[in-house]
Amino acid sequence: MKPSRRHFLTATAALGALGAMPLARAAAPATVPGKGGRVLIVGGGWGGLAAARHLRQEAPQLEVELLERLPAFWSCPRSNHWLVGQADGAALSFDYRQVAGRLGYTFLQAEVSGVDRDRRQVLTNQGHLEYDWLILSPGIRHDYSAWFGDDAAGREAAALARSRHAPAYTAGPEFAALKTRLAAFKGGDLLMTVPPYPYRCPPAPFERAVLLARLFQRNQIPARITLLDANPPNPGYAKVFNEYFKDHIHYVPHALVRRVDLGARRIVTAAGEFGWDEAILMPPQQAGDIAWQAGLVGPDDDGKSGDKTNGWAQVRGPSLQSRADERIFVIGDAVGAVSPLFGHYPKSGHVANRMGRIVAKEIAARAAGKTAEPTLPDNLCYVTVNPDPLDVLLMDTQYKFRSDGVIVQTLRQYRDPDLAADELAWHGALMGEMQGE
Repeated sequence: MKPSRRHFLTATAALGALGAMPLARAAAPATVPGKGGRVLIVGGGWGGLAAARHLRQEAPQLEVELLERLPAFWSCPRSNHWLVGQADGAALSFDYRQVAGRLGYTFLQAEVSGVDRDRRQVLTNQGHLEYDWLILSPGIRHDYSAWFGDDAAGREAAALARSRHAPAYTAGPEFAALKTRLAAFKGGDLLMTVPPYPYRCPPAPFERAVLLARLFQRNQIPARITLLDANPPNPGYAKVFNEYFKDHIHYVPHALVRRVDLGARRIVTAAGEFGWDEAILMPPQQAGDIAWQAGLVGPDDDGKSGDKTNGWAQVRGPSLQSRADERIFVIGDAVGAVSPLFGHYPKSGHVANRMGRIVAKEIAARAAGKTAEPTLPDNLCYVTVNPDPLDVLLMDTQYKFRSDGVIVQTLRQYRDPDLAADELAWHGALMGEMQGE
């Protein structure tokens, strides 16, 4: 049974009549917070934007400033469709400064180089900004050192891999570069790697593979996709590949990468050795750089290495407060494990949006000397498993507290071509929320 439209309507239900907001102040950084206090948000993705908007609603007395290195937002959800010409780039992007002015917070385009937790300062190429509360939404970084090492030669190889075979999995110029590479691809073996769990939007590489397979068919490009998955087999997608793309996608699970030879265009994995004519190489992922610099990637409560091995920021339960600093909150894909039962929340745009709302309520309550009611996110993930004939999968994940306080996860899946319209409505609703529409 297909879920109702409540899924994407709830994305904007809480906004109600937000009312007219004052225009943002000038973007030049004010180094000292005002009397009401200042919240700095580092990272303008789905989480950071949601936090900025909802803080203006929950705590209008606070200064809110969003720091982001890019001038415009780019939605990674639905970007696979854009890569194959099935989505309008204008519907995936908007200008940060215009949105900040509409909603009444400040946008500063800046490179963030560090956090001084003792002084409560964020260090940028535009100067030092003080904060009362800090929200870090840094997304992910790609850990090429797992493939090439971290010496000078390894760093050179990593730079070469990024320039030639970037995964296009983070907002920025990699998407346009990949689209150009795909347009120039005339056939042969296209190799794609899927990193070990956890990683951003687990179904996305599989969706990209099926969309590319259909693109090559439509354009009569003689190509075969080899999908090397470092994880155990995904039975759902293995079935889809066998059903729709038996001759076009070679799916190889348990293919943890051991060595990459960029010059020879060869890759050695636990499942064998493979070559390529073109490649989309995605290494293991970790929390974004600033989470490391700020010292937020650390051991679990029991003192063991925990997520330090995997590289994700440790937070305190539902509040998403950093375990290392009570004035810092971490949201989005950078967040580490939250439950001994399932580990990580899905690293998705929807979850990041919900985290932004949760942290906005947490900070608003603390600024007022109160305690926020514990709140958990939910997740919706729409995935095209075949564009022709249209076949769409929805993964609906809900969370609740067990009697002992442990977070429990429930996943339901629906598969229906009509879900394509729901996906467009869901995406449009959340894009509209972030823009104040």
